[in-house]
Amino acid sequence: MDIRQVLIDIYASKANGRYGLSDVNQLQHALQSAALAERDGESSTFIAAALLHDVGHMIHEHGEDAADHGIDDTHEELAGRWLAQYFGPEVSEPVRLHVPAKRYLCAVDQSYFGKLSLDSVKSLALQGGPMSSAEVTEFERNPHFEAAVRLRKIDDRAKDPTANTPDFLHFVRHIDAAISASPVS
Repeated sequence: MDIRQVLIDIYASKANGRYGLSDVNQLQHALQSAALAERDGESSTFIAAALLHDVGHMIHEHGEDAADHGIDDTHEELAGRWLAQYFGPEVSEPVRLHVPAKRYLCAVDQSYFGKLSLDSVKSLALQGGPMSSAEVTEFERNPHFEAAVRLRKIDDRAKDPTANTPDFLHFVRHIDAAISASPVS
């Protein structure tokens, strides 16, 4: 399977659905996330993770508004497992951990919760709320926790309906670089 073409097809056909309650769709959110990571000087593997971090929303069977129906779609777990088939942990693990990173930030940064969008607050409750101190300690032991926290902060910033970004094909070079760097390629 050519994962590069599969991703292009997914984002061309399934990323036009709304992104939570924000005024951007899944594609705009993905492109903004990748553009922010690129602007921040992140590696190609991290930029690929930023671009693909919410692909789980597009490959599950719960529809666009799972949280509105009280369902935690565990899109991060689904995406992390799916991406791990094609990419190394530098891509799949920050993706898998970006929701726990939200829970982590709510536990360690008193101001973070107040910065969450309404849909992030709603999904946080479904995802287990802020981490306990034991969960924080365990999360910090993960070798990818810092990348996950950086990805989470980019995720939070990537919801601007007026943002101008390159198109998906601009970021394919990062996907290619991440595939090349992967031990599974």
